[in-house]
Amino acid sequence: MAKAVFAGGCFWCTEAIFKELKGVKSVTPGYSGGKVKNPTYEQVSTGETGHAEATEFEYDPAVISYNDLLTVFFATHDPTTLNRQGNDVGSQYRSAIFYMDEVQKKEAEEFIKKIDTDKNRPVVTEVVPFEEFYEAEDYHKNYYEAHKDQPYCQLVISPKLEKLKSHFRAL
Repeated sequence: MAKAVFAGGCFWCTEAIFKELKGVKSVTPGYSGGKVKNPTYEQVSTGETGHAEATEFEYDPAVISYNDLLTVFFATHDPTTLNRQGNDVGSQYRSAIFYMDEVQKKEAEEFIKKIDTDKNRPVVTEVVPFEEFYEAEDYHKNYYEAHKDQPYCQLVISPKLEKLKSHFRAL
C-alpha cells in the first residue's frame, strides 16, 4: 500500500471522487500544508492557518498507479485557478500535491509539465513535501454519501462524479 495527499478545493469533492477508484483502499478528508497543529475546520476556514483542505488516501500501486491518480486529480478540478475552486475561495482551497517521496515529486512535476501548455492559464498546483495531515472532523467524512440531496452536492460534486464515470470507466 502507498499513500498520497492531494488538495483540489473542497475535500468533500475530492473524497467522493477518489472513493470511486479501484485500488484506492481508504480516503480521509483533512488538512495539510499549514502551520497550526491539530487545526479545526473553523480555523482552516479563515485562511489564516496555512492549511489546505486535503484528502489523504491509501492505494494499491499494483491496481492503480500514481500517474492514474494524478490524471483523475487534474481532470476533476481546475489547477489553473489560484486559491479557488468554483465559489470556494481562499488559500484553503488551493490546488496542491503533498508528495511522500522523490518519486512522487518527480511524477507530479513531469505530469504538470505535460499539461501546462496554455501560458495564458498556467497550472498553479503546488508540489510540496508532505509534512503532516490532520483528519477533518467526523461530520466531514463520507459527506457526499450522507448529503447527496443537498444543493452543494447536487451542483458541484455530482457533476464531477459523472465526469469521472464517463471519462475514466477503467479506473
